[in-house]
Amino acid sequence: MLKALFLTMLTLALVKSQDTEETITYTQCTDGYEWDPVRQQCKDIDECDIVPDACKGGMKCVNHYGGYLCLPKTAQIIVNNEQPQQETPAAEGVGAAANAAATSSTGTGGVAASGMAASGVVPGGGFVASAAAGVQTGRNNFVTRRNPADPQRIPANPSHRIQCATGYEQSEHNVCQDIDECTAGTHNCRADQVCINLRGSFACQCPPGYQKRGEQCVDINECDASNQCAQQCYNILGSFICQCNQGYELSSDRLNCEDIDECRTSSYLCQYQCVNEPGKFSCMCPQGYQVVRGRTCQDINECETTNECREDEMCWNYHGGFRCYPRNPCQDPYVLTSENRCVCPVSNAMCRELPQSIVYKYMSIRSDRSVPSDIFQIQATTIYANTINTFRIKSGNENGEFYLRQTSPVSAMLVLVKSLSGPREYIVDLEMLTVNSIGTFRTSSVLRLTIIVGPFSF
Repeated sequence: MLKALFLTMLTLALVKSQDTEETITYTQCTDGYEWDPVRQQCKDIDECDIVPDACKGGMKCVNHYGGYLCLPKTAQIIVNNEQPQQETPAAEGVGAAANAAATSSTGTGGVAASGMAASGVVPGGGFVASAAAGVQTGRNNFVTRRNPADPQRIPANPSHRIQCATGYEQSEHNVCQDIDECTAGTHNCRADQVCINLRGSFACQCPPGYQKRGEQCVDINECDASNQCAQQCYNILGSFICQCNQGYELSSDRLNCEDIDECRTSSYLCQYQCVNEPGKFSCMCPQGYQVVRGRTCQDINECETTNECREDEMCWNYHGGFRCYPRNPCQDPYVLTSENRCVCPVSNAMCRELPQSIVYKYMSIRSDRSVPSDIFQIQATTIYANTINTFRIKSGNENGEFYLRQTSPVSAMLVLVKSLSGPREYIVDLEMLTVNSIGTFRTSSVLRLTIIVGPFSF
């Protein structure tokens, strides 16, 4: 009987020993960590290295336990890992608390962070490893040993609760997990701040483009703090834009300004010549003209201002200049009877075959005037009864630039039929023949027209 009982107990002891020896250890890492088969522990995943463009808006990526942070490029990260505490037996409960805190410095824009993971035995077959000791584990620093009977799930023990550090709570697997205060809404960040979840805690930060002053987030006035614009800086929400003064445009770097060559962009800015200047342009006119209204050229009347004509000469202004003509244009046998009018006396035998009178007139026209164009009208000053008047171009039209059209029995119109270019002077004699109806009386008079063509079309 005793022998049989001894054999039975020995058999049970062997079975129990075999069960213990066949126990398989399973490991699982939380989000942000991966299992290191060489070191047999969880190691942190460097998201900044594997995630393309992890941070936007000019922010820099800083790897963090179980995740990463997007911080300004000027931020300075100071990590203070405290020494791990010794593991304590399960009967003594959970070990030291895990803490994480972040502070913001407006002076340097830096962020200081400190963290220490909890260590201790957790009921339910698991244990906590200390991150401060240099062991990179899961986000909550857990490495769990599972029972081979259910490798997919750690047995829960609702009747036995564990004590978690501030910022952590017990999960259904009887392990301490981080509380996301930002998602849960248990943070105390202001409405103008952004809540950033940390391991075991949270931080309140200002949005990009803002900085913390006291308890408020205020817009950074970049134009006053670090104005990089060459000319004008305009502050906008969280940033700034550069603009240029009139006559300039932004360069490709969006900071500097380049002069706009207005003269190259259009050929209609100035009537004569466009001169580009830094930030603007100006118009110039040729000699004999002056600029009016900034762009148009107007003839200068030198006869009213200054001229070099002698006492016995008269000044005649034309488009772009002036000329001096004799005050007495009469040539023998003609005599001056009134201004610009020369008469050949009937008592002089030489006058019988000459026009009775010659009247001197002057006119100015612009170059390239459109044709046909009426330019001058000739009209009889004395009308005789029972007479017929005819008009013709006596001389000065050898190239056919003009045409004389009779408009009435006592008048005619000189028409320009070919475009003229200057500067040039034309002298055209316009003759009026007068005869009576019975042919007993015949006389003629000449209008000697001097036409001065200006050098330009304005």
